[in-house]
Amino acid sequence: MKLGDLVVRKSYGGDVLFRIAALLQNTAVLRGTDYRLLADAPVGDLEQVRNPDELRGPRTARVQASESVRRMQAERAHAQEGIEEEASSGQRKPYFEMPGKVLHLDGDVNYLKKSMAVYRQLRMPAEGVHCHESQMAAAVADLLPKVMPDIVVITGHDGVYKNRTDYEQLSSYKNTGNFIQAVRTARSYDKSRDSLIVVAGACQSHFEALMSAGANFASSPARIMIHALDPVYVAVRAAFTPFRETIDLPDVISHTISGMRGVGGVESLGKYRIGLPNIKPTNIVPTIPASEFG
Repeated sequence: MKLGDLVVRKSYGGDVLFRIAALLQNTAVLRGTDYRLLADAPVGDLEQVRNPDELRGPRTARVQASESVRRMQAERAHAQEGIEEEASSGQRKPYFEMPGKVLHLDGDVNYLKKSMAVYRQLRMPAEGVHCHESQMAAAVADLLPKVMPDIVVITGHDGVYKNRTDYEQLSSYKNTGNFIQAVRTARSYDKSRDSLIVVAGACQSHFEALMSAGANFASSPARIMIHALDPVYVAVRAAFTPFRETIDLPDVISHTISGMRGVGGVESLGKYRIGLPNIKPTNIVPTIPASEFG
């Protein structure tokens, strides 16, 4: 076994595909490839995976991810058709679009690349930053005044420590405490949940604590694994919900891959606006490329 190898845990029936992030004597630190789960396991419990597509769990996760992206694209196309119909009927003049701007902080560089690819496909203004979960509070403090986003996503990897049953104690979680500090930093910058939308958490994160810290949306109410693209889906829906409307909570959450057990939130106004006149050849501010913090 070596760093970067794809593996599954034999004791769990190979249910989740991981990549080895670190090796500490006879223990491996693992990061989920499809789910935002951080785990550790004895090296002897690991089985190397040559072809992930041969495994049912990872194959299902990839199908779900493709379906989530397809749904985002379809929802976006449907919304644009409605606006264009109004314009062609004379009810509205030619317009330009201003979806909400996203600052996406991710503890996993591969997930960050996938997330930024989705934002680009949907032509959303977004800046992506890769940093360790322990650095996120400092990154938020540094970046919010520079990027001035409408939506900030604070995510990466998390998990409940093995044999911990007290889900109310933050010490039972691997990174929830770091996410909470980042959310609090964001709220010290902008206290209004309608002014700055905060999406926070990862697999098995302490949902109630993240919401109390000031998040609009967080994971994970039932302490389950969430898919890598769930925070992205929530951010996209927030970015394209008109600013006079509240984000449709039941609809948004139920259409994440993890559903109501994996993601929750509170009523929040959307961030999408249109403007006149449309005098430029493009309708949107170019996406800012992903960068590395620190």
